[in-house]
Formats: sequence, structure tokens, C-alpha cells
Amino acid sequence: MQELTKALKSVSSDLLDRFIDSVYKFSEQPYLNEGNFGPVNEIGDEVFIDDLNGEVPKDFPEGVYIRNGPNPLNASQTAAESIFGPTSYMYYEGHGMLHAIYFSKSNLGEWRISYKNKYVDTDTFELERKKNKIAFLPSAEGEPYATLVAFLLNTVRFGKPVKNSANTSIFEHAGRAFAATENHLPYEIDINNLRTLGPYNINGAWDQPFTSHPKKICGSGELVTMGTNIEKPHYVLGVISSDGERLLHKVDLKFEEGKLIHDIGVTAQYNIIMDYPLHFGLIRTILRKPFIQNDMGGISRIGVMPRFGDADSIIWFDVENHCSYHLFNCFEDGNEVVIRGCRTLDSVLSSASHDDKSKCSGRAFLQPDKNSEGFDPSVDGTLFSRPYEWRLNLKSGTTKEGYLTDEKVAMDFPVINEDFVGVKNNYGYAQVVDSVATSEIGLFKYNRIAKVHFDRQDKENKQLKSVEYHVLTEKTFCSGVQFVAKENGIDEDDGWIITYVHDELTNVSQVYIIDAKRFAEEPSPERLQHNSTDPKKKHTTAN
Repeated sequence: MQELTKALKSVSSDLLDRFIDSVYKFSEQPYLNEGNFGPVNEIGDEVFIDDLNGEVPKDFPEGVYIRNGPNPLNASQTAAESIFGPTSYMYYEGHGMLHAIYFSKSNLGEWRISYKNKYVDTDTFELERKKNKIAFLPSAEGEPYATLVAFLLNTVRFGKPVKNSANTSIFEHAGRAFAATENHLPYEIDINNLRTLGPYNINGAWDQPFTSHPKKICGSGELVTMGTNIEKPHYVLGVISSDGERLLHKVDLKFEEGKLIHDIGVTAQYNIIMDYPLHFGLIRTILRKPFIQNDMGGISRIGVMPRFGDADSIIWFDVENHCSYHLFNCFEDGNEVVIRGCRTLDSVLSSASHDDKSKCSGRAFLQPDKNSEGFDPSVDGTLFSRPYEWRLNLKSGTTKEGYLTDEKVAMDFPVINEDFVGVKNNYGYAQVVDSVATSEIGLFKYNRIAKVHFDRQDKENKQLKSVEYHVLTEKTFCSGVQFVAKENGIDEDDGWIITYVHDELTNVSQVYIIDAKRFAEEPSPERLQHNSTDPKKKHTTAN
């Protein structure tokens, strides 16, 4: 590969472009252009919203609610056929687009609400926009050798195997906002106008990828992050100062292979390391294996690491194998460290072709029935995600684990009141999967929002936790759920749930504000809904 790379670098860019134009044939993947999953355009200037249904609560805080998600720039060129084999983009590879709703008050105390959307202006986004056609060859899904060649050609042409998409999350630290995706540094965003300010490397101290879900430590305000990589070091953990200017701690956790770990947890004293067998790496393609693949017969473990510890200081606990992307929260409870997250058995990320995945998706997203004829544990219900709890006893070294909610309801993308990150909390919120609608296209749709009461037993099954549901209307799906705490609130759930929703029947996007203490109620005066300024344009993406 090194010799081939050197040889190809000697070839002019023009010849390489002509080679690709002659060898590759690009086409559309229809499922990436359907409904609310399809790309939208930047609307330009900020648009003021005056079409309100209900009233914004008087004590709702001023600020901005930002949703990040993938938005393809050249949606008709997301699949490629070549002499090397087929490759394609995943839905999760579109360029990052930010959707912002601004809440401010006039001098008279009247609400002024506006909307703006904008692409995250990464270096590779600018490259594709100038070319006005696809630049990076699709490589995430497809046959192994075709994937390898695509990675190689992208690296020779652009210096990196895949584009910087910055499309997975947006997080705040030290009063600054950052758009992030796992494979590169986050990009700082000016929230006043959504202008991209540039990559954030902590003044040159951080040169690794950056998780989409770093955790801020209650009290100190420090930020714990991590980066996973196909090359050594495969897993690096960092602690960033509360002012965002210094890297206080950086340590290689000595992983022996590339693992695509999506989330990290913190407690008052510890960092929580999730380790599950979602393998990724270029060497896999040489061995004719998918670039990304989860091993359902593999081993999972969870590590408890002192805040400023090293690889040798981690206490590892073997747990039942899983592939869980998102955590509610972690905290210490006596001798135990408690981790709560949404557990799945398999990964929605896989570099197998979309056609191959689609053959199984109808069963993977549905509630598994172990008594049904033809039940296959490697397929059925493997993407049916449910709230789960791991209890790790630091004194005895033992583990207790199990599901927290009803086996009939799938949910994911958990959030909590962020004032309780790392400490014991009573409430968690999550997006509820419409399993049938999701199974039909292989992309998640969420038709309810759940409020999980960790401190309350379910009335019918005392082994489970009580759950309230906020039900959306037919063919309406939510995305980007967040909890907004009430200023000077007393209880943990003093606040609101805010989310984008999209009505597939009318093709209108809205924002809902839901009182967390009156969670299951129908629309009330304290719930905001606003229509998009142009019903033909969808102002949110579903991820």
C-alpha cells in the first residue's frame, strides 16, 4: 500500500480525476432522498417565526436550540460502481447541517423567535462545494477490496480517506459550541450566526479524533473526551480544562485493535470506558472483511478508571456482549458504579452493502419473538434498543445487569438534566422507535418520547421502571430531543423537553416545547409549535 501510494502521488491530479471519471459510475440511493431523510438547502438569512400554536412559557430561558445532522451535498451521487466493485455512502455520512431556533425577548418582554440553518464549513465541505460534484469516493459500505481502493484514492487525492463531516452532535464547553463527528477534530461554531470558526485542537494539544458525546464534570466544569482510531493509539482519553484552553490529561488506553466506541461516561471520581467488539480498520479490507463490523459472538467489557489514571489503573468488568451507542448517565452508589444506557445487540453501522443490510432490517428493528418459527438470534431484534443498567461492584468485582423497561418498546438517544451528569438522577428521556415504520426503510423513526422514572417501579412489573410517554400524532416523528432546565428550578424535572418534529403527511417541520412535569398531556398553552417558513422545505433531518 505504501509503494502504491507513493506511485499514485506522482500522478497529476488531473489524470487521477480523469481516471476516476472513466472508472467510476455514480448513482442515487433513493432511501437517502426520501421524506425527512432527504437533504435540504440553506435558507440564507435568519427567518423570524410568527406562526405559533400556543405560547412559549414565560419562564423558558432565552437561548438557542441547535440540531445537527447529515445533509448530503450531492445526493444523486452517493453510490458508486467500478471495476473494483460497488461502494456507497451511509446515511450518517452527509455533510453536517445545523438547524437553529433562537429564543430571545424584546425590551417589553415579548418573545422573538427565529430560525436559521447552515452547513458546517469544514475543509472537505468547501472542497466538494467548489467541485460542484462528489469529491470523496463512497467507501463506508461495499465490498472490502472496493472499499480499500476508495480509501486509498481518497487519501492520495485529498490527504485523508473520508471527508470531515462534523454531522453527529453539537456540544457546549466553556461558553463555546462545537460540531463533532468521531473521525476528526470538532469544529467550533459561532452560535450567533452558525458560522464555522475552525477545528478545535485545544491549542495544539489534541491530535486525535474526538467523540461526539464528551461529558462535562459537575462541579469542576472539566470536559472528559476520547478518540478512537484505526491506527495506534486506538483509544486515547483526555481531560480538558474548564476554560477549554488546556489539556489537563491525555492517556493511551493501550487497546490492541481499532474499536468504534461512540460514548464515554463519567462519575464524580471515575471515567467509564465502554468496550464492545465493533471492529474497524483498513487491514480488515485486505483480509476481505468489512471495514466496520460488529462481532455478536465477541466479548464486551466496561472499565472504571480514576479521572487522571492510566491504562493500568482501569478496573475491567466483563459484561454480556452488546453494542450500545448511548448512555443516560453514570454514578457511584456505595461500592457500586452504576451505568445506564440504551442497549442493542448489533450495530446499525456496518460496511456491508445497504442491499445486504436491507434484507435483514425488517427483522432487526422489530421486537424479537423467540418462540416464532424461524427465529434467528443473529438477526431478529438485534437493533431493538432498550434502557439497560449495569452495576459494577468495585469491592467484590461482581456485576449485575438487566433491562429497565418493557420488552415491547424500543428507545434510544437518551438525555437527562445535564446538572446531574455523573451523579445519581431520577429521570431520563429518550426517543421511542416506531419499529414498524423503521423496519420498512432501515432508518430510525421516532413517534413518541419517553420519560423514564428511575426512582419508581412499574405498576405491573416491579422489576422494571415506570415510564411515561408523550405520543405524537400519526405520521409525525421527532428528532434531537433535549432537556432544558428551568432557571432556579427545585426538582430534577423542573424544565422542558424540546425537540424538532416532522409531519410526513403535510411535510411541515415544527418545534415542540413539552413541560417535563406534565409530560404525557395533550398540547397545552405551555407548548410551542411553529410551522416552517416554507412547507416545501424541511428544516430538520432525522438521525
